[in-house]
Amino acid sequence: MAPGSPSAGLREVTSRVVGTMTATIILDCDPGIDDALAIAFAAGHPGIDLLGITTVAGNVGLEQTTRNALAVCEFVGAAGTPVTAGCATPLVRPARDARAVHGESGLGGAKLPPPAARPAAGHAIDYIIDTVRAAPGEITLVATGPLTNIALAVRKEPRLPGLVRDFVIMGGSSGRGNTTPAAEYNIWADPEAAAAVFGAGWTVTMLGLDVTLRTGANAAVLDRMAALGPLASELLLPAIDQYRSVADAGGPPVHDVCAVAYVAEPAVFGLVPALVEVETSGRLTSGMTVTDFRAAEPNALVAMTIETVRFWDLTLATYANIAGLRR
Repeated sequence: MAPGSPSAGLREVTSRVVGTMTATIILDCDPGIDDALAIAFAAGHPGIDLLGITTVAGNVGLEQTTRNALAVCEFVGAAGTPVTAGCATPLVRPARDARAVHGESGLGGAKLPPPAARPAAGHAIDYIIDTVRAAPGEITLVATGPLTNIALAVRKEPRLPGLVRDFVIMGGSSGRGNTTPAAEYNIWADPEAAAAVFGAGWTVTMLGLDVTLRTGANAAVLDRMAALGPLASELLLPAIDQYRSVADAGGPPVHDVCAVAYVAEPAVFGLVPALVEVETSGRLTSGMTVTDFRAAEPNALVAMTIETVRFWDLTLATYANIAGLRR
């Protein structure tokens, strides 16, 4: 069975779920409130080696997502993590941001010190390709923004799907959307890129709205978070507070954290094989991830269940690691 084929990927992921090891990741993101929280998780969890961050336009423009990634890294003790800027626009569509949700800065009410570091030289696409090529089978690629960088990396290096250890995204849904009734934001922002990525010949581990909407930071979670000192008072809580504009009674969901939490502790989530295809032309359905759980040849593992209490215990314990270092 060829490495990188859907069936091979399903078997490889199953094997990894029952083992314990450190995961080396590249995080492709568009910070963004929940991307910032995902960076903090990746920096704080002892089982994750955050090798590098690549940025893409999405929640805010590319210059701001890159600045935010650098600022968050420095704030959570991950200064020195290379942050490489990528694509400023989708493949074929105009850029469409989410400032109404994430605020003008992208970090809601959080006001971090300006980063001292500058972005790494080069382009995110080349960083991804060169880094994965140098360590075949070792790097998990995690994407929590629009998939523009990933699509262009695969276009430039078609062997990429067979060279990564795993590919995990926060995006999509088997049912409802959150930007339109049919589409989740990361897919909706660049559906052509998402279609190319899902069709690239690897198994996409999809942490979508089916599980992420169940991660509401309710009052009990926020009370526990408040005990984490400056990490909470200067980043976590003011950032999350901005999300109240899109939250239901269960509290603001922390979507992107799910992708890195899955890498750290896969058993928190229940995954189901499916064939996922992305609608690019529907007037009402553009960006929809059409999910077929009956398909004979799946290309994805779709998260459908989450142990919410275990998720928050894991997440808060990870943030406590950072808070302890900052005291």
